[in-house]
Amino acid sequence: MPLHNLLQERATQGRPIRVGIIGAGKFGSMYLAQARRTAGVHIMAVADLSPHRARMALRRVGWPKEQYDATSFADAVATGQTFITEDSQALVEADGLDVVIDATGVPAVGIRHALLAAEHGRHIVMVNVEADVLAGPLLARKVEAAGGVYSLAYGDQPALIAEIVDWARAAGFGVVSAGKGTKYLPDYHESTPETVWQHYGQNLTPDEANAAGLNSQMFNSFLDGTKSGIEMAAVANATGLTPAPHGLIFPPCGTKDLTHVMRPETEGGVLHHKGQVEVISSSERDAREVVNDLRWGVFATLEAPDEYVRECFAQYGLTQSADGQYAAMYKPYHLIGLELGISVANAALRGEATGSPDGWRGDVVATAKRDLKAGEILDGEGGYTVWGKLMPAEDSLKIGGLPIGLAHHVKLKRAIGKDEQIGWTDVEIDETSEAYRIRREMEDTFALSNAVPTDND
Repeated sequence: MPLHNLLQERATQGRPIRVGIIGAGKFGSMYLAQARRTAGVHIMAVADLSPHRARMALRRVGWPKEQYDATSFADAVATGQTFITEDSQALVEADGLDVVIDATGVPAVGIRHALLAAEHGRHIVMVNVEADVLAGPLLARKVEAAGGVYSLAYGDQPALIAEIVDWARAAGFGVVSAGKGTKYLPDYHESTPETVWQHYGQNLTPDEANAAGLNSQMFNSFLDGTKSGIEMAAVANATGLTPAPHGLIFPPCGTKDLTHVMRPETEGGVLHHKGQVEVISSSERDAREVVNDLRWGVFATLEAPDEYVRECFAQYGLTQSADGQYAAMYKPYHLIGLELGISVANAALRGEATGSPDGWRGDVVATAKRDLKAGEILDGEGGYTVWGKLMPAEDSLKIGGLPIGLAHHVKLKRAIGKDEQIGWTDVEIDETSEAYRIRREMEDTFALSNAVPTDND
């Protein structure tokens, strides 16, 4: 039955999906804008460190004040209103809750919420891809063992890529590559929160960005390669596709050139192997805009198994390589929180995830943006000191790589050269923290496990 029909059925029965969302930022606000229009869904609670910000977000996206006047979780269940709180743990534990959404973006916090979801039998939609890449394969296993669904967030690019990959495989196609587009130039790896806006295209100063409510460090993570690495690691862990040994290369490529660029090097393309994750750039290396760029979208390239399928590709107008061997499918846009309800409905009504890690194949390791001195404090994703480089998980294990998700507020023990990967032994880190312990448990759990076979196995 279609999701919309299932949602209508729940509304008619008076049994809405009860949802708790943690984090009322941009992603959360976009979901809230649509949730109030979705039959069969009740936003039971919104948790944010600033309840005032949560109320302002609800007001900004059109909620009438009386809709978020609940005085407790129980009152929310009884009245159908929404309770605003700063206590995210209490939200996950509240009676009647079906689905938790973590939209915080803080890895350690996402880990905490996933563990709570497992403890209390909740489904969790992990918007927090930073937490997913830090420990998602283990978190998913724990949530699923407790009878819940652990899901990537539909509307965000990793889940949309996973959907295209699953469609292709279910239809019998081999997936040659899959990924997303972004704006990239090699110098962006050195970008900091002070330089991000001159590159990003907004032409703002840091003060102007702050005044507009834009987080310069977060946006810088989109630009300096970190977010791309994190998202492709999430795709690898959820699909069985794998990174190249050298990480992402961000080739300039438009939609019409996908089938020629995103093919193996041995055939004139850029891929290290078939079955690879990669990110394409909307900028040529001389900064000219790529024609038919895919900056906001996602893609997969497919291989025709025989002449008949090649003919069908041509007959139905697919973007196809000159030799007919490869075709491309792509989606030009993603709507992040506006589409998140698809994950919520799938988890609660079908018991299915819109992408979920089933192995550990990709990792993102902290890499020096400049020469760093012993004693310096790393400032994590999008900051002044490090960016996140995508690596095969087995390579990260071999070098003892420090995951970008734990490269926050840790002190260097030794000097690190520019572009050098940073390891566990290079930093002073709190080994008693939950995030550290769960990450190490994941490494131990998945280090020797067999990955799901890729399309070229």
